[in-house]
Amino acid sequence: MSTVALYLVVVFAAGALAAAVRLPPLIGFLAAGFVLNAMGTPEMPGLDRAADVGVTLMLFGIGLKLDVRSLLRKEVWATAGIHMVLSSALAAGFLGLLALVHLELPGETARALLLAGFALSFSSTVLVFKVLEERSETTSLYGRVAIGILVIQDVAAVAFITATSGHPPSPWAFALLLLLPGAWLFRRVWERLGHGELQALFGIVMALVPGYIAFTAVGLKGDLGALLVGALLASHPNASELSRRLFTVKDLLLVAFFVSIGFHGMPTTEMVLMGAALLALLPAQALLFVWLLWAFGLRRRTSLRAGLTLANYSEFALIVGAIGVSTGMLVEDWLVMLSVAVALSFVVSTLVNRRGSALTGRLVRWLPEHPDHRLHPEDRPIDIGHAEVLVLGMGRVGQAAYREFAEEHGYTVVGIENSTDRVERLCAAGLDVQEADATDQEFWERVIATGHVRIAVLAMPFHGSNLVALEQLTAGGFSGAVAAVAQYDDEVQELRARGVRTVFNLYSGAGIALASETLESLGERDADG
Repeated sequence: MSTVALYLVVVFAAGALAAAVRLPPLIGFLAAGFVLNAMGTPEMPGLDRAADVGVTLMLFGIGLKLDVRSLLRKEVWATAGIHMVLSSALAAGFLGLLALVHLELPGETARALLLAGFALSFSSTVLVFKVLEERSETTSLYGRVAIGILVIQDVAAVAFITATSGHPPSPWAFALLLLLPGAWLFRRVWERLGHGELQALFGIVMALVPGYIAFTAVGLKGDLGALLVGALLASHPNASELSRRLFTVKDLLLVAFFVSIGFHGMPTTEMVLMGAALLALLPAQALLFVWLLWAFGLRRRTSLRAGLTLANYSEFALIVGAIGVSTGMLVEDWLVMLSVAVALSFVVSTLVNRRGSALTGRLVRWLPEHPDHRLHPEDRPIDIGHAEVLVLGMGRVGQAAYREFAEEHGYTVVGIENSTDRVERLCAAGLDVQEADATDQEFWERVIATGHVRIAVLAMPFHGSNLVALEQLTAGGFSGAVAAVAQYDDEVQELRARGVRTVFNLYSGAGIALASETLESLGERDADG
């Protein structure tokens, strides 16, 4: 228990310190792993297993939100494939250049450089999905494209692992095709579980048993199995609810993943410097993503946001590095150096994406925009010239606000939502909802230019997105009324400090609304009597 207590204290202290200086806690968790390793603390039994379960649940959650058809789009599979080839060559060439200028690299054979370059060509599924989830942008166009690219990369990594393991998949792997009809049975069971703890337990069982364990048993990657099982269940109406229920469990277990990176080896000063030098590749890899996505018809802003989100190294670099060490293709120092590069890339990527909207606004002017007819169909400009009220975020709160303004007060209302599925569903129900990014500066330029919008309602679930939208309104000189929702008191205070007069606290406001509705109902009943 003393080792467990030490882990908890160091990890919590590092995460809290990072939060205190306004950095994401995961940076503290990464640092905690290296600190514990430097202290000579033994690796806690089960740490890697907890990390594996966290990654498995995360991939299962991705599957629950995945539209498999999106993987067949050229901006996804072609971008992933071309980027992997070019990025591997770029990284290998960069490492070779470092060797030419007499920087000492461990075992600097051509084969080692190519394998290290391949390892550095992947983006982190764990980090990217966490960034998108915190922004509530997993279903936005750029988020779906980024996740699709990650899935293609994961499949390529699994193919590499299988090809180099020396153990081909078992013939029993064909039995996994039974999961296709089995998914029907799983969904029928799911429908009878209600909305309590049984549903969350069902999700964990699905991710680990027909997902991870079944695939591992036949010689395939268990993480990929969890992703595929999640995708088979994605059409169920409760898929989003299950994903939310698993959120806290998955996040706690992912702490183990970030901490475990520090135990891949204790770096020397030279290894730290070499890992830091590898960060020079990230801007080039990000620009390559941006250029490819732009070339396939995405708007410059969409391309930039996806490129910045994917600009990091992956946990798969450590897996590829470990395979290289076990097969004699790499010496062990490479694995430590790759661990440092991955950890540092997480720090850089987190800090960059924290300011993603503002940074995108500055970079977007350097990339020419396509004519409207050449843009991706989901990324073309929208018409909001007739709107008097804009509701940004069409979740439950946004839908309620939309109906109140439109049906009770007669305003012309337009809802703005970044989830394609939700837009299609609400439009089918007769609501005027447009798919757009409310943090997009160009979107707000169109809104303000119309001069018709009198009220803007910030109803997005991510507080940071509401703040960015508010900044765009303020910068554009918007003179109408602004209303916003918040979940916590400090968020309410921040919005009011920025000039928003009407702020609705979802938790306390729900109680007030409930009391008002109850009193109104009692008053009507008394009047009828």
